Amino acid sequence: MLAGTLPMLNGVPASANPPRPACDPNPQAHLADVPSPEAFLGFPLGVGQQRVVTNDEIRRYVAAVDNASDRVVTGTMATSVTGQPLPYAIVSDSSHVTKAGLAEIAENIRDLRDPRTMAPSKAARIAHDGPAIVYIAGNVHGGETSGADASLKSLYELAAGLSCDVRDRNDNLVTVIIPTQNPDGRAASRRQNEYGFDLNRDWFARTQPETDGKIDLLRKYPPQVFIDAHEMGSRRYFFPPNADPIHHEIASEPVDWINRIGEANKAGFGYNGACAGAVTTECYFNYDTYDLFYMGYGDTVPAAGFGAAGMTYEKGSASAVQDRVQQQFNTQWSTIGWTSANKREVLNGWFKVWTDALAEGKAGTLSPNEVVQPDNTVQFPVPDVNIKSYFLLPDRQQADVRRLVERLRGMDVEVYEVKEPITVPKAHVFGGRDADNLTVPKGAYWIPMAQPQKHWIQATLGEDPYVPFPYFYDVSSWSNPLLMGIDTIYTGDELKPKVQRVARPAGGKAATAPEGGSYQFRLDSAGAAELTFALLGAGVAVSRDSANVATFPEAGLTGALNDRALGLGVTLSASRKAPVGAAVNLPDVGLFRGTGISTTSGSYGEARYVLGARWGLDLKPVTTADINDNTAAFTGRTVVLVPDGSSATGGLTAAGQQNLRNWVAAGNTYIGLRNEGTRVARAAGLTSTTEKPQTPDYTVIGSHFRVDVDGSSPVGAGRPAEDFEFNNEDPILNPSTTGTNVVTYPTDDTFWHNGFTVDEHLLAGTAAVVDEPTGAGRAVLFAFNPLFRAYNESGIQMLANSVLYPAGQSVARRSASATVDPARAAAAAAPTPENLGGEWRPITIKVASADLARAESVVDGYTDTARVSQADGSAWLVIPNPEGLQADEHPYLRDLVSDLRAAGISLKSVVG
Repeated sequence: MLAGTLPMLNGVPASANPPRPACDPNPQAHLADVPSPEAFLGFPLGVGQQRVVTNDEIRRYVAAVDNASDRVVTGTMATSVTGQPLPYAIVSDSSHVTKAGLAEIAENIRDLRDPRTMAPSKAARIAHDGPAIVYIAGNVHGGETSGADASLKSLYELAAGLSCDVRDRNDNLVTVIIPTQNPDGRAASRRQNEYGFDLNRDWFARTQPETDGKIDLLRKYPPQVFIDAHEMGSRRYFFPPNADPIHHEIASEPVDWINRIGEANKAGFGYNGACAGAVTTECYFNYDTYDLFYMGYGDTVPAAGFGAAGMTYEKGSASAVQDRVQQQFNTQWSTIGWTSANKREVLNGWFKVWTDALAEGKAGTLSPNEVVQPDNTVQFPVPDVNIKSYFLLPDRQQADVRRLVERLRGMDVEVYEVKEPITVPKAHVFGGRDADNLTVPKGAYWIPMAQPQKHWIQATLGEDPYVPFPYFYDVSSWSNPLLMGIDTIYTGDELKPKVQRVARPAGGKAATAPEGGSYQFRLDSAGAAELTFALLGAGVAVSRDSANVATFPEAGLTGALNDRALGLGVTLSASRKAPVGAAVNLPDVGLFRGTGISTTSGSYGEARYVLGARWGLDLKPVTTADINDNTAAFTGRTVVLVPDGSSATGGLTAAGQQNLRNWVAAGNTYIGLRNEGTRVARAAGLTSTTEKPQTPDYTVIGSHFRVDVDGSSPVGAGRPAEDFEFNNEDPILNPSTTGTNVVTYPTDDTFWHNGFTVDEHLLAGTAAVVDEPTGAGRAVLFAFNPLFRAYNESGIQMLANSVLYPAGQSVARRSASATVDPARAAAAAAPTPENLGGEWRPITIKVASADLARAESVVDGYTDTARVSQADGSAWLVIPNPEGLQADEHPYLRDLVSDLRAAGISLKSVVG
C-alpha cells in the first residue's frame, strides 16, 4: 500500500541544454550534507509522520537547508500581526541562485510581461534558455497544516536530490516555497489570522501584512505556476480542473496549463486514485466546489494578475497526518514535474498572455465568458461593450481615489494623472448611466487598457464581473471604484489626454503654514477619517466646520503625521488663519464581545483591525454582563460598537436593555452592525425599524447597489447624495419612523445593482443606515457590514462619522428613563427572523420542483434542518449556516453538491 502512495520521481528534461553535472539514476539518492526532515525533525514528512510541524520547526528547517545546500537561498516575506516572520526559500540549480543569477532570471521574467519592450525573438530565447518560476504556498488558513509540511519535503527533494529528475527540475525551474502564509493562525489552529481575517480573501485589497509582503514577493519573482495548498472536510482530495465559474479575464493559456497539470496530478496521485462509486476516501476529485472567480483568492490573483496557472489544492482534514502530507507532496511534486517538462511552452505561452492582453486593451475588447465543467453552459455572457480607458474622477473622496491608484500601481498597473481637461464623447458612468461629451477635469486619473495588465485592470475595476454561471461560495462584486464609492467612468473612445504617469504617492502638506496658522483637509473619505484619528491620537486639537472641513494648528503637524497624510492620500492645505469650527473629540470606544459574538472572525476582528490598528483607538471590551449590571466597563464608554453575530438580544436582560437606553439618552452613541447589531438595538427599544420578509428566491450575492444618502445626519457627512453600498444578503430594514434614514435604496428608476441578484426589488425603499436619536444620544444602525474585509471604504467612512458623531446635550439619567416610543415598542415586540446564515449566508440550493423529492432525499442524508419552499416550478432547499461558514470551510457542502449531481439532479443555482 505504501508504495502506491509515493509519486514517481522521474521526469522529462525540458530541452537538451549544454553539459550538465552528472546525475544519479537512483531517485532516492541525496546529498548527505543536507539534513533530511527525518534527521532534523526526528520524524519523516508524509508516510510515517505522526504530528504536524510547528512554526519554529518550519523556520529552523528552512534555515538549516539553506545553510547546507548551494541550491537554496532564503528570505523573510513578511512579518505577521503578532510579529512572527514568514520565511520563504528559493531552490534551483546553484548557478541560478547566486545573487547575479537570480537577479537576471527575475529581470528576464519581469521583462516578458511587457511586449512593448520585449522583442519576440528575445522572448523565445528566454523561454529556451531560462527557467520558469513555480510557487508552492501552504497554510494560508492556519488550521490547514499539511501543505506547509509537504512543502518542506518538496524543498528537501529539490535541495538535496541527486537524481536526473531533480537535476532537470532545478535546471528548468526556480521554485519558490512559502511554507506558511499564516503563522499566527497555524499557532492557534485557527483559519483566520490574528485579526480574524481570512487571508485567502485579502489578495486584491492587501489589508493584512501577511498578504502585502506576499504580493511584493510575487512582483519580484513573477510566477508562471502557483500552488495554494489547503485542507477541507472529508478524506478526499481536490485539484483542478476547477468548478465553474471562471473569471472571464483569466487568460486561456493558464486555464489550459491548470487542466493539463490536473492530468499530471492524476497520474502521480497514488493512493486510491479517482473518487468514484465505492471509492470515497483517499481519492481525488475535480470540477467541483472550487471556482476561479473572486479576485481575492490564492489562485485567481496569480492567474489574473500574474498570468499564472493559479491552483487551489484541497486535502480532506479527516485523513491521518501522514496521508494528508503525503498527498499534498505527491501533487506538489507532480506539478513541479509537469512544469519542468513543459517550461519552454509555458514561458512562450506566458509571453503570449501579455501580448494578447495588450492587443485586447488597444482594441477595447473584454475576454469572453467560458465554462470548463462538461455539463455546464454559459448562462450570462459578457456583454458587447468596448472599454479602452478608465478615469477616476477627483471631485470628491480624493484620498480614497489615491488609495485605489496606489493599489493599482502595487500590481504594476500604469496610472496617469490628467494635466488638462479632456472631453470624452461617449462615456459610461458607473452605476449604469451614459453621458455624452463628458468633461474629465484636470487632476483625474487615467488608466488606459492598452497595457499588459489589462486583465487585472478589468478584473478589479470592472463595473460588473459578469458571472457566467450561478454557482457561488463567495461574492459576486468587488468592483474597487464601487467599494470606495468614487466617481468613475469608462469609454471606448480613442483618446490622447495630456497626462503624466504617476510615479509616487500624492498627499501630505501642499505648502507650509505660517506660525499660528493651520492646516485643512476635507472630511470626505475613509483616508481623511483615518488621518483625523491619527491626529487626535497624537494629542492634536482638530476642529470641524459646517462645510465638513477639518482644521488643526500648524504646530501639530509633525514629520510622522505628514508622512501619515501622504500614505493616506490626504492633501493638507495651508492657511494663515487659526483653526475654526467645533472641536472633534477622541471617543472612548467599547467593543461588544457578549452573547452571539465570535471573537476570532468576522466583524469583531475587522473592528479590531480598522478601529484598533488603523485608527489607533484603544478598544475596551464590553460584555453582556457589563451592560446588564451597568458596570463602569460599559458606562465609562462614549461609544459602544456591537458587531454582527448570531444573537437577537446580545443576552441583555430587561434591566440591561433599560441600562442601554439610559446610557444612549445620556449623550452616548450605540453603533450596531448587520444582524446582531441592529437586532440588539431593536430589542432594547432604540429603533422603529423592522425586518422585511424575504421571498424564497431572494438572493444577493455580495453585490453593489446605488443608494440615496441623507446628508442632514452627521453619519452621511462627506458622502454624495447618490452613493454605492455593498450588500451580502443582509437583513432588509423597513425605514425608521422615529429617526433619520441616512442611506436608503431608491424606489424610482435610479435603482441599480451589479453582480448576481434575484428579487432584488424587495430592497427598493428600504433603509441601509439609520440614525435613531434617544435623548442626547443616538443609535446608528447599519443593515450591512461597513467593515467587510476592511475594503469597503464608503462604509468605513460612514462608520467613522458615527464614531465621531458630534456630542449632544447631556440629560439627566432620570429623564432618560422615559417610556419607549410606541413605534419602537412595536418593533421590539415583532417576531425576530431566524438567523439562518450567521455572519455569512445560509446554503441555498435551487432545483426544479419535479426534482424536489430526489433532492430532499439526498439532503436528508446530511442534515434534517433544511427549509423547503416552492414557487413557479422551482424549489429551494435552505440549509441553516448559523456559524457563518463559507463553502470552502463547510463540513459537507462540497460532498452534498457532488452527490446531488451524481444523482442526476440539475442544479439551477447553488449559493453557499
